[in-house]
Amino acid sequence: MRNPRQSDIALRLEQLTELSLELGTGHDTNVLLEKILRTAKGMANADGGTLYRVAPDRRSLRFSISVNDTLSMYVGGVGGSANEIPDIPLFNADGSPNMGAIAACAAHTGRSVNIEDVYQADGFNFSGMRQFDQAFGYHSQSFLTVPMQDHEGEVIGVLQLINAKDAGRGAVCPFSETDQRLIEALASQAAIALTNQQLIARLEDLFESFVKLINIGIDEKSPHTGRHCEAVPELTMMLADAVHRTASGPLAGFRMTDADRKQLWLAGLLHDCGKITTPVHVVEKATKLETIFDRIHLVDTRLEVVKRDAEIRALKEKLRHGADSTHHGEINRVLSQELARIDEDRAFLRRANIGSEGMTEDDQRRVADIAARYRWIGPDGNERPLLDEEETANLCIRAGTLNQQEREIINNHISVTIRMLESLPWPKHLRNVPEYAGGHHERMDGNGYPRGLRGDQMSVQARVMAIADIFEALTAKDRPYKKGKTLSESLQILGGFRLRNHIDPDLFDIFIREKVYLEYARRYMDPAQIDEVDESSIPGYVP
Repeated sequence: MRNPRQSDIALRLEQLTELSLELGTGHDTNVLLEKILRTAKGMANADGGTLYRVAPDRRSLRFSISVNDTLSMYVGGVGGSANEIPDIPLFNADGSPNMGAIAACAAHTGRSVNIEDVYQADGFNFSGMRQFDQAFGYHSQSFLTVPMQDHEGEVIGVLQLINAKDAGRGAVCPFSETDQRLIEALASQAAIALTNQQLIARLEDLFESFVKLINIGIDEKSPHTGRHCEAVPELTMMLADAVHRTASGPLAGFRMTDADRKQLWLAGLLHDCGKITTPVHVVEKATKLETIFDRIHLVDTRLEVVKRDAEIRALKEKLRHGADSTHHGEINRVLSQELARIDEDRAFLRRANIGSEGMTEDDQRRVADIAARYRWIGPDGNERPLLDEEETANLCIRAGTLNQQEREIINNHISVTIRMLESLPWPKHLRNVPEYAGGHHERMDGNGYPRGLRGDQMSVQARVMAIADIFEALTAKDRPYKKGKTLSESLQILGGFRLRNHIDPDLFDIFIREKVYLEYARRYMDPAQIDEVDESSIPGYVP
């Protein structure tokens, strides 16, 4: 057994310190695992080593990486050959702990196993090792197997070193007690670092799952809004990555790290979280008269009453004239004209009830005329106009289905989103999520909402999300109040937003030039909506 010199111990302590520093700063698990094994191997001057991690179900040890200097072997890890090493079961077929395999024994007991010569040792099954030696012409001798235990004493992996070498002669020798203590210290630090890394990853996964939970709640209230919350982050990342790749123009210096991408992705998922507070009848308002139900059916019923009253008046008029067929014919003619006009007006109101891109002033005046022209007798016996003031105002909505009060309610979702997000104690690497998510209804000219920010007051990411939000809404075909537009129609409208200084012109240019719109269309739009696009005809875009 080696008798380590003071200088040798100092060198190995320095290696341990260096690894500790790397464990505190590294984020790539595979890189860390390889660094742990290679550092342990170097500290113990071992010829080879293997690192196993406990499988998620804690039923086996899963191979991670193996290296051997004599055999020039490098399997698994970051750049090694493909792994063909089977997992080590932690339990036998009868459910009892597997104590025959050294690594499994160390995992079960939480204690290191230091064997001077495996060919002289008893108590373990070395058949696999003997087969390995025969297959590769190798001679395994000394083994040091150390469990990797976290701060709670739970084993998360096993570190196994093989064939310690004498520093002077190079001969294989047993692992010393000093070797064992140092490797145990390394394994403990490594386990805690890996556990912390896993904990951070799990917390991030938990947070993202919580975000998706909010979107599930929104989806239950409004399925199309839930899908919107899924599609906008996808399109946001497509455009942001296109900007990241841009090598010329005003945005050539824009770059994103993985952490930046994570932040923007979360912002995209949360950009409409405030809609969880928006009343369903406003979010889902498919027609102008819809509240909990579409009140156009009430108008239909009233017009049926108006028609009934007209028919009753005609019958009374006929009775007054007795058997005079001449008057009867005239009465029938007038009644027929009146009923036809009622049917025409009803058809018009039905069309007006469907939100469109724009309602003319003539059509608005006709709604008011119809509301005043017809009177009907209600269940209480009182006469009243066909439409009350609120119904008339709703049917005269110029564009879409929302009246001013409802539009304020729907617009308030972004204020709620900002309040919700700004109330959270965001860590440093996610502190911009509220700004990114809360700016997608702002405009370059400063006339957006809720804060009226100008383009130079917004981050590139917020401006990216504004374009993604608009384009997704234009192309979506699941909205109850509109049909999904074709690709070319959507780009024409988006170009209009660019000309009116609503969206960032440089981002709009990249959106078209890099064909982000086409990538999104192929992945998320109905093929029937994807028509031929003439980029030279898109308003505001210069090919």
